[in-house]
Amino acid sequence: MADVCEAAGADVVRLAEALAYDERIGRRSLSPGLGFGGGCLPKDIHAFRATAMSMGVDSVARLLDEVDVINQTRRTRVLDLAREAAGGSLAGKRIAVLGVAFKPNSDDVRDSPSLDVCGRLAEEGAIVSVHDPVAMPNAARIRPELRYAESVSDAAEGAELVVHLTEWADYRAIDPIALAAVVAQPVLIDARCTLDTEVWLASGWRVRVLGRPQAS
Repeated sequence: MADVCEAAGADVVRLAEALAYDERIGRRSLSPGLGFGGGCLPKDIHAFRATAMSMGVDSVARLLDEVDVINQTRRTRVLDLAREAAGGSLAGKRIAVLGVAFKPNSDDVRDSPSLDVCGRLAEEGAIVSVHDPVAMPNAARIRPELRYAESVSDAAEGAELVVHLTEWADYRAIDPIALAAVVAQPVLIDARCTLDTEVWLASGWRVRVLGRPQAS
């Protein structure tokens, strides 16, 4: 739905809020953004698909295949936005990443969409500095080539792009004006749709949010 909203110039957050009025759906799990990861749900989807295939229920297997593809393309979309923000190439660009755990309040980086995006940024030549409140030791064992910073300010120092990838409450408390003072360029991609876009814009940042019209 985020992709459809971007193409239509609509706002996926407002759409999620509207859908939440249906009590059969609710708002709790309607979180647009980077997609899911972790050690359970991706594995369970693959296992359920294999079971459906073994039972000859091809329609369910095809549905689960598409769920997996859509989930993976959320990561690709963040790379596309980062490349666009960097002027077409990520080579040599300094990028600060906020969050590497697959979800907030956890140090789990198993199949973390955030950590996967960090790796892809680095593979395209970006200099990636990462901050996460608790997950950096685990991330460093998997991605030792990344730079790990003790604070958001340290990660963002000299950055040409800041990418918000895990929706920790800590990051909603960031002062955009203070952060603008340490970056090279005040450009933000909010891949979790949880930061206050208006506040960041008012503080002089250029902001892109998955599933929302380009902020200006």
